[in-house]
Amino acid sequence: MPQHVYIQDLKNHVGEEVEIRGWLYNKRSSGKIKFLIIRDGTGFVQSVVVKSEVPEEVFEMDPPYESSVIVRGIVRADRRAPGGVEITVKDMEIVQEAGEYPIPAKVRESNIPDVDVLLPRRHLWVRARKQWAILRIRDEIEKAIVDFFYDRGFTRADPPILTPASVEGTTTLFETDYFGKPAYLSQSGQLYLEALAMSLGKVYSFGPTFRAERSKTRRHLAEFWMVEPEAAYFRLEDIVDLAEEFVEYIVQRVLERRPLELEIMGRDVKKLERIRRPFYRITYEEAIERLKKKGMNVEYGDDFGADEEKTLVEDFDKPVSIMFYPKEIKPFYMKIDQEDPTKVRNFDMLAPEGIGEIIGGSEREDDYDKLLQRIREANLPVDVYEWYLDLRKYGSVPHSGFGLGVERTVMWISGASHIRETIPFPRLLEKIYP
Repeated sequence: MPQHVYIQDLKNHVGEEVEIRGWLYNKRSSGKIKFLIIRDGTGFVQSVVVKSEVPEEVFEMDPPYESSVIVRGIVRADRRAPGGVEITVKDMEIVQEAGEYPIPAKVRESNIPDVDVLLPRRHLWVRARKQWAILRIRDEIEKAIVDFFYDRGFTRADPPILTPASVEGTTTLFETDYFGKPAYLSQSGQLYLEALAMSLGKVYSFGPTFRAERSKTRRHLAEFWMVEPEAAYFRLEDIVDLAEEFVEYIVQRVLERRPLELEIMGRDVKKLERIRRPFYRITYEEAIERLKKKGMNVEYGDDFGADEEKTLVEDFDKPVSIMFYPKEIKPFYMKIDQEDPTKVRNFDMLAPEGIGEIIGGSEREDDYDKLLQRIREANLPVDVYEWYLDLRKYGSVPHSGFGLGVERTVMWISGASHIRETIPFPRLLEKIYP
């Protein structure tokens, strides 16, 4: 029997007879020749069935789309083909003949997905070529995240998902019952990471977070993944440097290892090739002035939404960090700037091409009295944060961190049209099926 080979490895088996185990993705016929596109999870390959070279029963096989099949044949080099190879079929076996596929090929391949048709069938939509490419790019980004922090001496730590209190504001909490008491799905692991940084020095978490935002924009999910580093003795400037190095690393890693997937997405890789440090940094006040000059109706003290962020990045071909926001519009844990007590020592990094914020970070308030005052100003229950305040009593040090949203990053790098395509099963306002 021919050796079973995955499609991504076919280039190493030119001239050999192999076996491919997968699914029929597409097909067309030209008289005495059939062209079958087979996928197996690692890639797609064109398999050519010539009537004169196979048994009649093999040539007459006509399984519907997404039928599971085993194809055996000779690997041929073809520079025009994705991956540089195709298969001349010698034999084919139908493992299971699919029923009438509920996603028409035209809808499956559309550049503007019909979400009313596709979202209820997300469990099948993930088989489409572009969805495959997006999820492969996501996989590479996730692997790059782990490698980046491991190589720089960060320890991965896992904060709880069930928490007793808010991190990013009480209006976006998902509440649940915890043995008769209220608890909440985590908005961020940051507060716990601050405690762990006082033990391990440099830590990060990587997992799901939850925001009950009643938003339907192309950039919002109710459940999303976030990576959050936290480092003792890091000042604001240190954490911004780390964030810029991190983003450059991720982008270049995807360019190096996922060129086929980017090609499938039609991504302009020249724009990604420019993502090299130094990046841009401006102050919040400079951002306000830029927006006013562009005719935006903004005033000092306003926070930035999608429209403002999209307008700001029009002037930049690389990520730009907006720094030193007014303290009134930022969370209680951000450190007050000594030179201007009306501002906090924070930054929001915006990606180019209209994606908006992909990173938010800051230096954390390390003074007990100032932190206590900020908690009270935010009308938060002090008793819930006693453990967090303890960190400022026993060996407090300057420390900083940030959070990067994985889905927005995938959306930017892959060129996906909507954030719902960047996670296997999106959780959106009013949509939780399947």
